[in-house]
Amino acid sequence: MAQKAGGSDQATSGPGADVCAAIRNAPSNRPFVVAQLGQSLDGRIATITGESRWINSSAALDHLHRLRASVDAVVVGIGTALADDPQLTVRRVAGRNPARVVIDPEGQLPPSARCLVEDGARRLLVRASKAASCPRGVEVVTIDAVGKPLCPTAIVEALFERGLRRLLIEGGARTISQFIDAGTVDRLHVLVAPLIIGSGKTGLELAPIRRLSQARRPYTEVHLLADGDVLFDCDLRRDQREAGSP
Repeated sequence: MAQKAGGSDQATSGPGADVCAAIRNAPSNRPFVVAQLGQSLDGRIATITGESRWINSSAALDHLHRLRASVDAVVVGIGTALADDPQLTVRRVAGRNPARVVIDPEGQLPPSARCLVEDGARRLLVRASKAASCPRGVEVVTIDAVGKPLCPTAIVEALFERGLRRLLIEGGARTISQFIDAGTVDRLHVLVAPLIIGSGKTGLELAPIRRLSQARRPYTEVHLLADGDVLFDCDLRRDQREAGSP
């Protein structure tokens, strides 16, 4: 049975708080996965030089921290962990720090990474083997490496078995795309900034489709944040066509 490992009922005020309440109140008998992606109006997440701070507004950052406070664990890929050295903690809103999970198949994450700091929250590394050493107190989740990347479904199931039911897939875009393609994501939060970059790295890269009729059309609620960013809360388990929308 899943154990409560993070999240807080304190994160209930401000724009998007009702969205986070839906996450906290998700069914307890299965995993619940939300992914978050910030981008410009033209779908860019970074310039051609890789600069991405800060595409989204202060209010969007508040929402991200509210999401962190509403889940049991926040998950990032090794690329994001190495490039950004994120803390993955809750600082901008009230709430407890979630468990921090890095998908690190080959044991590349250095012991000095900020997400591995001892602060009372669980720290987990998802690996293809237990060969590489890790800092004291860090849990290792081993996933059979049938192929690269590691199977998102197997990762979600392994974390659920360890009491981590509500997951936030925070980055990077490739990791988020892999989890969506695997059918593991329940909700996708896309934060769009009123900004046109014009070139650079794009966000989601999903399996190719040939016809628009194959495109995902999730039921979506739209929220305007204080600083002009727009939050699209997409329910990937619910299709607009099934809901009767044109």
